[in-house]
Amino acid sequence: MSNDESQSAPITSDRREAVREKALQVQAQQSRARVIRTAAIAIAIAAVVAVTALVVTWTVGSAASKPLLDPDNVTDDGVVVTSVTGTTMADSSAEMGAPGAGTSSETPTPTPTETPSPEASATAAQSAVDIRVYVDYLSPGSRDFQLANAPQLSSWVTEGAATLSYYPVAMLTSKSNGTKYSLRAASAAACVATHSPDTFFSFTHTLLEQQPAVDSDGLTDEELATIAQAAGATSPKVVRACIEDEDFAAWAKSATDRALEGIPGTDGVALQSTPMILVNGKPYVGALDDPAEFSQFVLTIASDSYYKTASPTPTPTP
Repeated sequence: MSNDESQSAPITSDRREAVREKALQVQAQQSRARVIRTAAIAIAIAAVVAVTALVVTWTVGSAASKPLLDPDNVTDDGVVVTSVTGTTMADSSAEMGAPGAGTSSETPTPTPTETPSPEASATAAQSAVDIRVYVDYLSPGSRDFQLANAPQLSSWVTEGAATLSYYPVAMLTSKSNGTKYSLRAASAAACVATHSPDTFFSFTHTLLEQQPAVDSDGLTDEELATIAQAAGATSPKVVRACIEDEDFAAWAKSATDRALEGIPGTDGVALQSTPMILVNGKPYVGALDDPAEFSQFVLTIASDSYYKTASPTPTPTP
């Protein structure tokens, strides 16, 4: 009995050492696994941070290296009309009746109402009336003015009695359900002015004829490019790419901001709404859809300018 008890005595010291060594090995394996996991996580985080930094650096660098495009054939943010072909002026003229008189079929020329001397006539002929139109292609008022006055504007430009400039601005960018139609249309106009300046007047006229409603999505860039091509744009592929890429959107926004700060060549005039029409720097505040009233305003400004600049011919002294 005593011998059995002595054989089942507590574990020998050798077995205890073996168990302890096994426990140490398991603990070491677990420690190594933790270290490996921690290192892997750290490496993964470092890789993500490095990739993110690389992407950010590339994006910022690309944006910084991309130049801010300015359109060609633009002076002080205005596009001078060089050609008035390509619009249905005859139909517009027949619908609105006589510009300037209400009954006559001819378009009046903005010249002084009184007959000046021959010397003064030569002086007046050298300085055409300067007409500037700040146009937002989503503005109903811009549409009213263009459709009512396009026949007489085109006549004055053709006869050399006036210089006509359009200033595309984006006052109603937020009025198109987030599509920024006003800004995109102004950018499209700058594309036409740059790559096909002779069709700018036709493009502007057609764009206002087909003006979408305020608070609608407006026309897509593809539709704007199609209108430019229909207006006879030269280099149609270049114009389309420019419009669809919105090359001059940043310029249109900057031009609008500049106009809101002040109009060059005026006595403190700044853009407040569209359209804004200036004749020799004087704002027109009459009815936008009344060509007779606008014609009379132009005649008055032209007459005032003539009498301010015309000097009498000196009489020879015996």
